[in-house]
Amino acid sequence: MLREHVMKTDLCIVGGGLAGMCAAIRGAREGLKVVLMQERPVLGGNASSEIRMWICGAGGRDNRETGILEEICLENLYRNPTKNYYLWDTVLYEFAKREKNLTLLLNCTCMKADVDEGAFAYGRERRIKSVTGYQMTTQQFFRVEAKMYGDCSGDSILAPLSGADYMLGREGKDEFGEDTDRTVPDKKVMGMSCLIQARETHRDVPFTAPDWSRTLTERERLLRRPDLQDTLENFWYLELGGEQDTIADTESVRDQLIPLAMGMWDYVKHGYGRDMDRWDLEFLGFLPGKRESRRMAGEYVLTQQDLSQGRKFEDTAAYGGWKMDDHYPGGFFYDGPPNRLFQAQEPYEIPYRCLYSKNVDNLFFAGRNISATHLALSSTRVMGTCAILGEAVGAAAFLAVTKSVSPHGVYLHYLEELGQLLMNGDCFLPGRRRKVSPVCDHAPKVPECVRQGMDREHACYGDHRGARVKNHRELAYEFSEPAYVDTVHLVFDSDLNRETLEGDQTERTHSMRANVRLDSPMVFLPKTLCREFQVVSDGEVLCHVDNNRKRCVRIPVKRKVRDVRLRVISNWGETEETRVLAFDVEEGVE
Repeated sequence: MLREHVMKTDLCIVGGGLAGMCAAIRGAREGLKVVLMQERPVLGGNASSEIRMWICGAGGRDNRETGILEEICLENLYRNPTKNYYLWDTVLYEFAKREKNLTLLLNCTCMKADVDEGAFAYGRERRIKSVTGYQMTTQQFFRVEAKMYGDCSGDSILAPLSGADYMLGREGKDEFGEDTDRTVPDKKVMGMSCLIQARETHRDVPFTAPDWSRTLTERERLLRRPDLQDTLENFWYLELGGEQDTIADTESVRDQLIPLAMGMWDYVKHGYGRDMDRWDLEFLGFLPGKRESRRMAGEYVLTQQDLSQGRKFEDTAAYGGWKMDDHYPGGFFYDGPPNRLFQAQEPYEIPYRCLYSKNVDNLFFAGRNISATHLALSSTRVMGTCAILGEAVGAAAFLAVTKSVSPHGVYLHYLEELGQLLMNGDCFLPGRRRKVSPVCDHAPKVPECVRQGMDREHACYGDHRGARVKNHRELAYEFSEPAYVDTVHLVFDSDLNRETLEGDQTERTHSMRANVRLDSPMVFLPKTLCREFQVVSDGEVLCHVDNNRKRCVRIPVKRKVRDVRLRVISNWGETEETRVLAFDVEEGVE
């Protein structure tokens, strides 16, 4: 008999990709007890060293995702100057392990859910009591009893286990009026990929293809045209399985992808038409990276028109901006281009109602399995978007637990609080401003532009550029009478467009690289980012950071004070001025 541990917690997140990580970390930071159940030995999902897909996101100028994802990316720039995937894994691992309220279960596969059936609030008919995972390394079961659950597994494992409603495949034209020539729906989806990566060396590296590798046809070579001289080349088009079951058939699809990857590398080495003698195969992924499978059914289904028309929502909880990037189900064997693109607004809004179940009372979800049509998913599935969707779930779960309401109850009663929680954590909600305490209104020694709740340079904020502060100078709030200050909120310029980094645009904007060239640059923290600063109150140094790697810093005060001063000392570019995007204080109750 194998041992079973019972764990009681506030929030259980299933799936440790970027969506699950950000959901779990955000919930833990708000004070919830969180269990994160991840079936792999590393975190990051498609972004991890096991798969190595790039973190793509909203695109367009100034739209880069912030919040926890930006924290992770900045720490990686600091700790991982050569963009080594194994160091990247350690950065992700550290972000989860250092949260005191977060229990991490790695190598633990969710395999069972206990569910109550009945008449629950707002017409829900099911409620999850516990989920059980099997940890292969310790041969133990973990039964997690939580108040709220989040399915960030990608494949929506809690749908079949809990009876949650879900969608699968491509809709017909009449269902949502989308831009498709299909008159009837089908079960076809975008496929999965086993990526390869290459490294340029100083000597010739021979390669002998195995007998079982697939020899590419001339048509396949012409349609895909690999090019290692292009930093955008990451072999994403080595894709199959969209005409099969991307869950049940994963192993057999993998067995087709590996020979295909070997055949592609054989072509690169020997039939490429260029000298590739000094290039070595750095990586071949044996775990397929998935784009699409089950999509959960929420109270709202995001559609192509929502993205293309940039529709506004009262319950916006996140945003996207990646083009609708619809891959043909035939993948590599499709006789034509591998994908087609549809325009989306940059950015577009994603409503909170897409992030919780319409029939399970206590189930959230985030990542590539949110409530969206196939076409809308072709944009929202990218990992930058998935990360901020996860953070929205973590914040909403905090409200659901502490207010003793369901996810739908948060929608009915606490939308304003949800938005403020997210923006306080440095999440961008297009067009909305973070609420700033009235005590900041009259502060002649603090520029007005940094106390208006606009935490980035963006078209929706007009010509907001923050304030350029001379190093060693102070910005000061001086109160006519002592004020109870709960928190100091700071936002520095982390160069969201990554213009101060080395290399071309691909190299600058992606946290990791696909192929390693001899001239691949070292990376470093953005030169615009504040490196050293102090926050001083009533002559006491509340906070002195001399190696800052964060864009957003929140400093607890929790007492009455007569003044609060920000003293900027230096930045990572060693220039004489440092840009501050926000400096304000939040009042509290003594």
